[in-house]
Amino acid sequence: MNWDDLRVFLAVARAERLSIASAVVGQDATTISRKLKRLESVLERRLFELTPTGHVLTEHGLRLLEQVERMEAGALGIERTGAIGAELTGTIRISASEGFGTRIIAPRLHRFNTAHPGVRIDLIASSGFLNPSRREADLAVMLARPKTGSLITRKLTDYELGLYATRDYLDTAGCPGTVAEIARHPLVGYVHDQIYAPELRYLEDVDPRLRAGLCSTSINAQAEIVASGGGLGILPCFLAHAMPSLVRVLPDIVAIERSFWLVIPRDLRGIARIDRFVAWLDTEIEQARPLLCGVHSEVKPAEA
Repeated sequence: MNWDDLRVFLAVARAERLSIASAVVGQDATTISRKLKRLESVLERRLFELTPTGHVLTEHGLRLLEQVERMEAGALGIERTGAIGAELTGTIRISASEGFGTRIIAPRLHRFNTAHPGVRIDLIASSGFLNPSRREADLAVMLARPKTGSLITRKLTDYELGLYATRDYLDTAGCPGTVAEIARHPLVGYVHDQIYAPELRYLEDVDPRLRAGLCSTSINAQAEIVASGGGLGILPCFLAHAMPSLVRVLPDIVAIERSFWLVIPRDLRGIARIDRFVAWLDTEIEQARPLLCGVHSEVKPAEA
């Protein structure tokens, strides 16, 4: 029996799916299956039942999980003690929304890497989030505060969203002056039945009757549609700011506030590379505060 097999077991026990566990441990599903079978053979016990929802622990598996989590806690404790005064090493896997990950974290990551070259960063910036409770990520920046799990959670920052279009589009189609006039324009937004979090239902915040006709699951794709002159779209101000062709429309009427939440598995508290990254992220967020709060060009109806 070796620790790598137990690490694979732990990942599958938490994720319940080989595809998710594969991403966590960096091994393909075939290798994971082989290691689980080897572990079961050594222990002479069946550890998982394969169900329609995934790999579910048997009674023997549950007992082993308790033991392996104690081993993991001990290993983390050694890492905390040994990290004092030492160069930071290891990997940090970060899960973040597509817009925040690509526009706020990614352009700044080189600064952390320069200060701590021994730490590898895996930035997973996509629609949806990895689950810190299942240890799919070491750190997550989420749209809402999780309600369950052994997690350390706090608000990272508020941010603002606004209504945007290109100046050329507004010169041609006219600039809306009221919410009712917004409905007369082509609207860009999320695919309605693919919205993975209620916090993304921006158009409904403006008027429940508004419906997007140009839709994407990607906020970056939505921004590109708006920037191409496709119509009006609600975008995070920090994302729109990076696109010079976009101007903000009706900022006094359409000003939507949301929050990002920082989420970390509780047993990672005190790990030096995690603590250092969180401190670095807080500093970067403070510097980016004006951008997150909506500093951007705007246009009013009389100017259109």
